[in-house]
Amino acid sequence: MTDRILLALLPIVLIIAMGQLMRRRRFLEERFWPQAERLSYYVLLPCLFFNGLATADLGDIPVTRLALTLISATCIVSALVVLARPAFRVDGPAFTSVFQGSVRFNNYVGVTLTTGLFGAAGLPLAAISNAALVPTVNILAILVFSRFGMAGLSLRGIAVQLVTNPLLVASFAGIAFQASGLHIPAGIEPALRALGSASLPLGLLCVGAALDFSTAKQWVGPVLRSSVVKFALLPVATLLSATAFGLTGDALTTALLFQTLPTASSAYILARQLGGDAPLMAGIIATQTILALAALPLALLMLLP
Repeated sequence: MTDRILLALLPIVLIIAMGQLMRRRRFLEERFWPQAERLSYYVLLPCLFFNGLATADLGDIPVTRLALTLISATCIVSALVVLARPAFRVDGPAFTSVFQGSVRFNNYVGVTLTTGLFGAAGLPLAAISNAALVPTVNILAILVFSRFGMAGLSLRGIAVQLVTNPLLVASFAGIAFQASGLHIPAGIEPALRALGSASLPLGLLCVGAALDFSTAKQWVGPVLRSSVVKFALLPVATLLSATAFGLTGDALTTALLFQTLPTASSAYILARQLGGDAPLMAGIIATQTILALAALPLALLMLLP
């Protein structure tokens, strides 16, 4: 199992490093990176979420228990992080990055790990986890940005962000499509799948390009605190929630895996769009991706009798 986890994370580390190298060597013009971020956020990631949720085969998965476990643990930990904000000793925009680093997750790694562990049966488990967590973390993140981000969103602004957020719209549309029993036309589904697949390398290249090691010393405290929440507090909260809702077996393993995943590249893109501390967010993503090499196997040890 450890080998599978390492193999899933290693390509992500390498792609982030490639993005940093490309930026340093000026392989592409500087104006490329903001446009790439926009493409990923508004087109590629929504295609990934919609297609994954709309085409999932749910089978005999304990959908309600799995969703309740993930949502309750995420909400509880999110509330604790907001309450503990003074202890983080960072300004508002930086706190939004700490918050995202505490609760967001890398969809791509989650899908790779669950399919690697459970084969074809892992795909619907991953899809349900995404369906529960993507709307939850995006709604919570937008609320935090509205309070602490530089954009300073009003109540009307919050509502607009929620109903127009491409990740939320794609997630709810995918869930609705799945519930309707409809099927994506044969000629369209491969296009959606291809566009969604492109979001991983492009998003990670943007993360690597955004890394600024001249400010590395400023990252230490925020990165450490968000990583403790992500890799210790959130998995423990998930295990307690799973016990409360009676979640067991492969679904429990999947829930624990998803809650111990490193922060996704979409967190950086959201930070850029909504007035967060994007360089700090990039540092958290890169650092957590490396830390996850050890954190994921350790989290699974909690399942041993």
